[in-house]
Amino acid sequence: MTANSPADILIELEEAVASCPLDRCARILEGIVRLLTGSRDRPQELLASVVDGVLLRLTERVETGALVQLSTALAELGVAPPETLRRLASHNEPDVACPILLKSQALATTDLAAIAACCGERQQRAIAARQCIEPDVTEALIARGDQICLALIKNPGTKFSEAAYATLVAGADQDGEVAKALVLRPGIPDPVVRKLLAAPSRKIAPAKPTASSVPPAQGAAPALPCADDYANARPEIVALSRVGKLNDSTVNRFAIRGETAKLLTALSVLSGAPIEIVEHVMIDDDCEGLVMACRASRLNWATTLAILSNRNGTRLSFAQRERAQLTFNTLLLSTSQWTVRWGEISAGANTRDPGHRGAGMGK
Repeated sequence: MTANSPADILIELEEAVASCPLDRCARILEGIVRLLTGSRDRPQELLASVVDGVLLRLTERVETGALVQLSTALAELGVAPPETLRRLASHNEPDVACPILLKSQALATTDLAAIAACCGERQQRAIAARQCIEPDVTEALIARGDQICLALIKNPGTKFSEAAYATLVAGADQDGEVAKALVLRPGIPDPVVRKLLAAPSRKIAPAKPTASSVPPAQGAAPALPCADDYANARPEIVALSRVGKLNDSTVNRFAIRGETAKLLTALSVLSGAPIEIVEHVMIDDDCEGLVMACRASRLNWATTLAILSNRNGTRLSFAQRERAQLTFNTLLLSTSQWTVRWGEISAGANTRDPGHRGAGMGK
């Protein structure tokens, strides 16, 4: 007896499926999934190719719930029926498409990019959460809007092409959150950061605190020094800087003792930021700007934590401390310095009285 070829078997299976009752189609589908997932020692490419046509027929004759199960199973396979995979990934129902869009390594990059260009929001977010996103897919998603751009920037597995960076930088004028996320992303090329911070309209600014945004348990903001306080503090800070003693130990002591004028002046001298910028991040409810100023000053985490913990008399919560340390650890020194010096991390700092700012700089 001559063995049937895979093509003959496929024809017979397709004819059987065409006349098969719906409940039996569901059982056949389950059996094929078990065959695919349970045959690790068999040639997967051949097996996937043989069952692809049958699966395509079955997907037309089963309920959505069965398609969700099929999609979830195929998403885990390194080799999967290509046409079936493409059909499920393109499905209008997010519950069917998202498992494959999120996890499947067998779905071709070209297919993924084509789907990214026209799929719904849930599907976009599934693609943006993949462990690895190729540049073509990234470019397709960036064209969809700012919110998905933020998700891509925050995903460490996203790969950006020069064209993708150019699009993001061009759109940063309209969306400061995109610019801010880019600047904070580890590994962003220096030329991209320079472009983001070059124009005044691209200054990176944390959200200004409002009365409703301050937690009830948060202590009052520290009183800012007056012009005379800065004038008295600056000679000592400059002298310490010249002899190399304006270091973590000295700044830590200023923070613990509550010597605010000396602390702020030290941060201004070390980071190169105007004193009004340092003042603003010191009282800002969001500690991200202050962490960035400390990082730009080349201070270590212990000193940064001391400054955060003593700026308003209230201890940081565990969550606040974890978030601050994560920001500190992921910030590049060059990024922090460019941001505090030229990006002016706080646009709100410019609302202070010009005369006070000049006095604060000790000029």
